[in-house]
Amino acid sequence: MSQNVRRFDCPPQAVFDVLADGWLYAAWVVGASRMRAVDPDWPAAGSRLHHSVGAWPLVLDDTTSSRAWAPPERAAFRARGWPIGEADVVIEVRASGGGCLVRITERPAEGPGRYVPALIREPLMRIRNRETLRRLSHLAEGRWRVRPHAVATTGAGAT
Repeated sequence: MSQNVRRFDCPPQAVFDVLADGWLYAAWVVGASRMRAVDPDWPAAGSRLHHSVGAWPLVLDDTTSSRAWAPPERAAFRARGWPIGEADVVIEVRASGGGCLVRITERPAEGPGRYVPALIREPLMRIRNRETLRRLSHLAEGRWRVRPHAVATTGAGAT
């Protein structure tokens, strides 16, 4: 299991507004190279993002599914990236001062990636998820700075 935490200079809902926009997935997830489609009910549990993984010409089409959606605190996903496999990813957000703390936890779930020794796998996942959080912070903070009044509960299943 890999875990990373980063402080964002925006409210928790700004993070969830980015997560709720499935078309932004490839902009913040390291390894996702493009979006192909977003289910209309994204990010409701069971809905999927249809993305590609890799760099041209070695691009594979795959999906990420929403497992849980509880803004502005928690979202859970099953990310597929075959032939490496699948991973369970949880993003937890907690208000802190004038911003928030965002934690991403990733655990291999299916496929060959599960069998890579943790001493090799976990440092690589930490490096990847450090960059993932950096990208997510740029999107959430940038959108918040441009239009702080526009941050509102978004996405299917939001309360």
